[in-house]
Amino acid sequence: MNNQTRILLPTILFFIAAIADVYGIIFANETVKVIAKPMLLTLLVVVYLVAVKEPLFWYVLGMFLCFIGDVLLMFNGANFFMFGLAAFLLGHVVYIKVTSMFLPSNITMKMISSAFPFVVFFAVLMYVLYPNLEELQIPVFVYGITISTFGAIALLNYRSEKSTENLWLLIGALLFILSDSILALNKFYKPNEIYAVAIMVTYILAQFLICKAMIVKTNAVVSN
Repeated sequence: MNNQTRILLPTILFFIAAIADVYGIIFANETVKVIAKPMLLTLLVVVYLVAVKEPLFWYVLGMFLCFIGDVLLMFNGANFFMFGLAAFLLGHVVYIKVTSMFLPSNITMKMISSAFPFVVFFAVLMYVLYPNLEELQIPVFVYGITISTFGAIALLNYRSEKSTENLWLLIGALLFILSDSILALNKFYKPNEIYAVAIMVTYILAQFLICKAMIVKTNAVVSN
């Protein structure tokens, strides 16, 4: 089995799991969701490990934390939600660290201008959600700051080098923010059944694009 085949097989299985998970959400099939959702990050980390020569520990750790978040959010209850939120928060912090590793120095002005749209988006989202957050105001605020930082760093990374992999990383970060924002609107503002599908589709695409970018960037680092 050559390397391309070893990459293709877990990639196909990842998309099968993704389709199964979305199917489970649409048709309220808990059995399918319980099986499919934990497989998403499991298969994606296999894709990454097979595709790179020397994996980046921090990126693998970030995916593992997102996997923990996925599993915890499968259960009902405030405690599961809080622990799941914490896992994804740490996952975003690790993604920020990994992305910032590829940034050049002396980019202060670009950093400020890259952060601006995410600050505005975060402010508007918090304005909409604030009346319904109650005791979750601080955790949601911290999480919002973190995902906004990830978006700003990904944009800064793309502006520093407009490569295809950096575009994948930026789109992945934006889709991750969109997924988390829809989740927040669904939980704290106006619940809607279609939001569940939108949350998972944007999340799946986000993780896949981030993984594609990290494969290219990891191999580039190893080659250098």
